[in-house]
Amino acid sequence: MTKRTSAKYKIDRRMGENIWGRAKSPLNKREYGPGQHGQRRKGKLSDFGTQLRAKQKLKGYYGDLTEKQFRRIYAEAERVKGDTGENLVGLLERRLDAVVYRAKFVATIFAARQFVNHGHVEVNGQRVNIASYRVKEGDVVAIRDRSRQLAIVLEAVALTERDVPDYLEVDHNKMTATFVRTPALGDVPYAVQMEPNLVVEFYAKN
Repeated sequence: MTKRTSAKYKIDRRMGENIWGRAKSPLNKREYGPGQHGQRRKGKLSDFGTQLRAKQKLKGYYGDLTEKQFRRIYAEAERVKGDTGENLVGLLERRLDAVVYRAKFVATIFAARQFVNHGHVEVNGQRVNIASYRVKEGDVVAIRDRSRQLAIVLEAVALTERDVPDYLEVDHNKMTATFVRTPALGDVPYAVQMEPNLVVEFYAKN
């Protein structure tokens, strides 16, 4: 199980962006970085700094994955035919915790990871408690019967701040989500601009 290494809103402030589009983000009140010198950190980034920031933002978005995890996913994206940046986003969106989050079964990606780890989710009728489990096209992800009335689920379904993307078919009455297809970058409803091409450049040079 991956532990969360930093509070989600600290990631927002470090990036200088409300990366999940959450109403509670401190960036809605203070658009500068954390710490006593946060307001003075607006200097122009070097190419390396821009690429590093793009990597940290994408990595942080999916629950602040460890560098080892993220590099492994990147290496796989590189081996697959096609655009490496697009492949990277597709692999990240196929993670089970990402699907649970996109389906609005929980409110945050961090809650999705914990929800999966605690055994509340099934894939094609089988319980899966590994957040990094990779779903395939046509797989049906469902909330287990005994977990469907949990407050965390009912509250998330009622949220209006984000919509379910069209590469998932979700039935909130049955609490099921079918993974229809692997999305392209333009299909993914990021709250801020993600630049996987810069992530590719970062790993190409480092």
